[in-house]
Amino acid sequence: MVVAMLQEDNGTSSVASSPLQVFSTMSLTRPALLSSPSSPFKDLKPEERGLYLIHLLLTCANHVASGSLQNANAALEQLSLLSSPDGDTMQRVAAYFTEALANRILKSWPGLYKALNATQRKTNNVSEEVHVRRLFFDMFPILKVSYLLTNRAILEAMEGEKMVHVIDLDASEPAQWLALIQDFNSRPEGPPHLRITGVHHHKEVLDQMAHILTEEAEKLDIPFQFNPVVSSLESLNIDQLGVKTGEALAVSSVLQLHNFLASDEDILRKNGYSLSGDSASSLPLPNSGRISRFLNAMWSLSPKIMVVTEQDSDHNGSTLMERLLESLYTYAALFDCLEAKVPRTCQDRSKVEKMFFGEEIKNIIACEGSERRERHETLEKWSQRIDLAGFGNVPLSYFAMLQGRRLLQGYGFDGYMIKEESGCAVICWQDRPLYSVSAWRCRK
Repeated sequence: MVVAMLQEDNGTSSVASSPLQVFSTMSLTRPALLSSPSSPFKDLKPEERGLYLIHLLLTCANHVASGSLQNANAALEQLSLLSSPDGDTMQRVAAYFTEALANRILKSWPGLYKALNATQRKTNNVSEEVHVRRLFFDMFPILKVSYLLTNRAILEAMEGEKMVHVIDLDASEPAQWLALIQDFNSRPEGPPHLRITGVHHHKEVLDQMAHILTEEAEKLDIPFQFNPVVSSLESLNIDQLGVKTGEALAVSSVLQLHNFLASDEDILRKNGYSLSGDSASSLPLPNSGRISRFLNAMWSLSPKIMVVTEQDSDHNGSTLMERLLESLYTYAALFDCLEAKVPRTCQDRSKVEKMFFGEEIKNIIACEGSERRERHETLEKWSQRIDLAGFGNVPLSYFAMLQGRRLLQGYGFDGYMIKEESGCAVICWQDRPLYSVSAWRCRK
């Protein structure tokens, strides 16, 4: 049975060293459910166990999508036995996808779902949110590379400028702007008058950033002003950004724009497009909706440079199976990154997996409509959207890419790499694209 599961498209039955390496080419034949799963499962090699879990997840998702709840329940029972948030890479990944599929079933019974969650209090723990984001920053080189490439693009665009205004659309990490302040201080012509506008939905986060950045600017004797804007990005009033005539403007967006795409789906539905089946992938990009309005608003500010970091994945498919296949591959790669760096018993690793990636997985798999906010798309699609809004691509410089690659080498893992794609940077793990960084300027 296991041999049948491992059949690849070329007819061989060899097992690769990692489930990630054969996932894209393996047969999607559904496995028969084991009558006594735990014992034979333990006898399998780790890569065979991983492949079995992948097949079992696909089988379960098919049952969930078709409304076959009895079969879905049987698959969920096996998945619950075989997956583990403390196990190997695929056991951990499977645990969170299992939870997400179960959550999706519960959401189809609103009364039951609400009753089960009736006594749960929604916590707004700012410190925990910031802590998990910091753990992601520390455990992965992804944000470090993003910040380095963003700052390099800003520095190059602002050469010779005396008044510089940077808008941070997610002002949660002061490390990026500490580095920029230090870089500006090293300019041969001296530092500009620097103003940073930070947008965040928690005042405490902005207050902390203002204190850290102001202290550094005073130490270096750089003229500096921090403008805090307490707002979610969706409810942001562009006037709050305080853009002034005579300033050279830069915009930084890190993992923010995909949240706007839920409203674009609503626009398509209202315009009579069917979002079922494979037809959704060929639909035109909507020229209205929040994402287009927001990008048009950014264009109206005439920034000299806008740098965008997003997941380079296709998690915005119209069907559950589309999203599960794509997201399973992506999050298996991300969990594999942690497996290569962090011990399985590390509590901080578990926090990142559960509170950062686990919540994203749950949103991608269990939610629909405007509730589904984690709508990651590929660099190609983002490039189309940003181009339609009137921006032209600014290729990242050779020096910026060199610095990014050196940072990855200094991180100490050969599995990470940066690929250049049409002047943009794609951060990969084992050839799997994870995140993209692209720079843009207004076309006249």
